[in-house]
Amino acid sequence: MYTLVLGLHSWLRWAALVAGVAATFTSFSDRSPSTGSSRADMWGLVLMTLLDLQMLLGLLLYLVLSPFTAEALRDFGAAMKSPGLRFFAVEHLALMLVAVVMAHVGRVMGRKATTADAKRMRTTICFGLATLLMILGIPWPGMASGRPLFRL
Repeated sequence: MYTLVLGLHSWLRWAALVAGVAATFTSFSDRSPSTGSSRADMWGLVLMTLLDLQMLLGLLLYLVLSPFTAEALRDFGAAMKSPGLRFFAVEHLALMLVAVVMAHVGRVMGRKATTADAKRMRTTICFGLATLLMILGIPWPGMASGRPLFRL
């Protein structure tokens, strides 16, 4: 079960990153004069949905399936001294949770905006920050906690 969920979580990150970049760029380039639905709204919804699914799989890994977080939670003080364990026990979790929150906040703030310019600014900033946080929170190869780019 661990391998299956980890593989899904790993592959789904690419879809979430693509959605984050697409949501940010379509928000920035959306010049429609209305605050109604647009391509930017569609990409924002896709980003938010993918991040929610990523969070669900990630929390399943974190709380139930992962031997790394189980080890870290057994002795949290020792885990904080190990860069690899600290990354997954604290840094990855915190960055990704904030990314999910930013995507939700951006979508809500965009929908509540009274002008098209306010909507564009709010969604671009929030989706851009969510995407940046995702990039920072990924365990890239070469890091102390690095993982492969594609799990097969």
